[in-house]
Amino acid sequence: METIDRYRRSLKRKNCSAHTVKAYTNILAHFTRWLEIPLTAVTRNDMGSYTDHLLARRLSAKTIICHLQTIRLFFEWCINEEEMVMTNPVTRISIRLPKPLPRNLTYDQVGKFFAVITDLRDRALFMLMLRCGLRVEEVAHLTIDALELARNRLFVVRGKGGKDRVVFLSEDARSALEAYLNTRGSKAQRVFLVQKGPLTGTPLSVRGIQKRIEYYARQSGVPLSCHCLRHTMATQLLNADADLSSIQDLLGHAHVTTTQRYCRVSNVKVQRDYYAAIERVMQRSQEEGAQVKPRSPAPSERKTRRTNIRLVVAEKQQLEELRNKKRRKEVLRKLPTH
Repeated sequence: METIDRYRRSLKRKNCSAHTVKAYTNILAHFTRWLEIPLTAVTRNDMGSYTDHLLARRLSAKTIICHLQTIRLFFEWCINEEEMVMTNPVTRISIRLPKPLPRNLTYDQVGKFFAVITDLRDRALFMLMLRCGLRVEEVAHLTIDALELARNRLFVVRGKGGKDRVVFLSEDARSALEAYLNTRGSKAQRVFLVQKGPLTGTPLSVRGIQKRIEYYARQSGVPLSCHCLRHTMATQLLNADADLSSIQDLLGHAHVTTTQRYCRVSNVKVQRDYYAAIERVMQRSQEEGAQVKPRSPAPSERKTRRTNIRLVVAEKQQLEELRNKKRRKEVLRKLPTH
């Protein structure tokens, strides 16, 4: 479709990544194949039918929202750039999106995972994900020029969203990276290269890294992904009382709300805060409770109580005497008369 081709060129002019351009065009191609009417005739009811079509294909809520957002941007471009006379049919996306917790590893799981990694290259690249919070694509595109080992830091060039940032190297991450670089004889710019087979010396692809972590996950018995290491880094820093804005900068999040997801996972920090606060609450309760002493009754109140007790006892005695009289009368009435 010519309109989609022009939109694809527009995305490239905006300097969108190749992955974004490919994903958008695939979604729009699927939508136009399903559509049986011109673009200018699409209504909100049609978009509801398309949503039902996606649900029938058992796509996840997140994938469906991605489809609808892409189509909404496409219609906005058609109205503003192509000057099509129409109303954007995607004005509101009402699908409820689940909010699962980011998945992180425990310290024991981290130890089991790295215990089975003997290859220096693999140990270095996964250590960068764990200690620096690098995404898998950022690790795959890391170059020699981006490393500043003397200053214990490295540059992430054109990360997600085309943003650059600086991340810092821990001692164990730097040692693992140096050990790998000492055995790396290639002059290629990319840091992590293929070590075996016909592609030896070429940059390691994103899928190649994912296959390696899948292999080690099976070997160690620890279910994880590349992004799980990034989540683990954020959770561990938050548990160690790192500032939320600092974690945001290290991870390269555009919005702090994205980083705040890890607050729901950081149970250690919540547990610490709870016990510290509840200890103060209990201490204040004990102090205030000690100040409130039970009040002893006044002499007049004691006299009134004794009087009430005497009256109750007297009433009971009178009732008992009446019962006894009634019983005697009944007995006398039943005796035979001579």
